[in-house]
Amino acid sequence: MELVVQMGHEVLTHHLVKENAWEADRVITPKEVYLRDMKWLDQCDLFMAEVSGSSFGLGFETGYLLGATTKKVVLFYRQDVETKISLLITGIAHPNCSLTPYSDFEEIETWVRNNLLPSESFPIKDQ
Repeated sequence: MELVVQMGHEVLTHHLVKENAWEADRVITPKEVYLRDMKWLDQCDLFMAEVSGSSFGLGFETGYLLGATTKKVVLFYRQDVETKISLLITGIAHPNCSLTPYSDFEEIETWVRNNLLPSESFPIKDQ
C-alpha cells in the first residue's frame, strides 16, 4: 500500500491494514458498511485486492465491478494456496480482470512498479 501511495494514488481502504480494522467496522451498522463500500467502488479508478484468504466481501466487490462497470480489477493471490481459492476467482476470464499470482510480497511490489502509472495518468498500463 505504501508504494501505491508514494506513486501518488489514494488508497480508499487504507484503514483495513490496521490491526483494529475488524473492530472498527463493527462500530457502524452493516448497512453503513455496505453504503460506504459501494461509494468507494464507485469512486475508485482501479480495484486491487489480495484474495488468498476467503472473503465473501471481496468476491461481491469483484463481481459487482466486473458485472456493472468497466473498471479494471487486479487480484493478487499466493501461488501456494491457489488450490484453496474459489475456482470462481482463479477461473476469472473477464477482460478487465488481471489475476496475479505471487510467491513473495516483492513480486507484488514489482507488479505495481511495472504496471501502475503515476496518478497523473490512467492508473494501469494496458496489458
